[in-house]
Amino acid sequence: MEVAEFNRLNGEDVSKYRELGYSFPIRVFDPSEATAFRKRFDDFFAYHAESLKSLPASKHGPIFGHTHTFMRWVYEIVSNPRVLDAVEGVLGPNLLVWDSGWFVKMPRDKKYVSWHQDANYWGLSPARVTTAWVALSPSSRENGCLRVIPRSHMTPLLPQRDTYAPDNALSRGQEIAVEVDETQAIDIVLQPGEMSLHDISVVHGSKPNTTKIPRIGIAIRYLPPEVKQTGVRGFGLLVRGKDEFGNFDLIEPPKQNDPANNAVQLKVLDRLYKNILGKGKTS
Repeated sequence: MEVAEFNRLNGEDVSKYRELGYSFPIRVFDPSEATAFRKRFDDFFAYHAESLKSLPASKHGPIFGHTHTFMRWVYEIVSNPRVLDAVEGVLGPNLLVWDSGWFVKMPRDKKYVSWHQDANYWGLSPARVTTAWVALSPSSRENGCLRVIPRSHMTPLLPQRDTYAPDNALSRGQEIAVEVDETQAIDIVLQPGEMSLHDISVVHGSKPNTTKIPRIGIAIRYLPPEVKQTGVRGFGLLVRGKDEFGNFDLIEPPKQNDPANNAVQLKVLDRLYKNILGKGKTS
């Protein structure tokens, strides 16, 4: 597949996204930019390395979640004009970041993501939400790249169950409770600085990393301001256009890169967990 047009998606790209539920690869950072962000991530990972060793995959959220709320360099990724140009193509000119999370698989990592649909448990309506998955390392089938089932967003949502499997990177080990035809799966292969977009309702997951190469990427969840959050009022970060609806409490962009200064992150995660898990998980 040819690399998608730099910056905005063209009309054909948008049509394919609507039909298939995903679009890739979209070049948003050049190699030098991707390398610089990777260095930032490696420093952040090193800071938390000991804590990560003691936690199962499903408990990495308080470390890897919503880092855009307190790390300036992550904010620079989620608000980058080239990223937003592509997202605007599918969601329109007014954009909020609702959530972000690092999905990291180190060499020979057993961590995986079961087949699931985000629309089943995020509590967002209408379901006009897209995830931008930005790669800072090669992301291949062998090291556990994102996989999607084409057109699965076009049918009614499938039943899901919670497994709480320790190697599942999802908060409750959510998985689709019926058989998924994996022969239909598309591997979202990306190079550093490329990203994909996928719809909130598309069936997706990923396998463990069987290689010596880490797989590092950040998933950024964008929505237009007219979307509402069921349950506890959520937070959002306005990154393009304007918010005329007021459905989310808006936060300010971070101004520094201090991994210990994460009070805003904890506050945002607390409300998110109250909605997704039914109870607060942070202080």
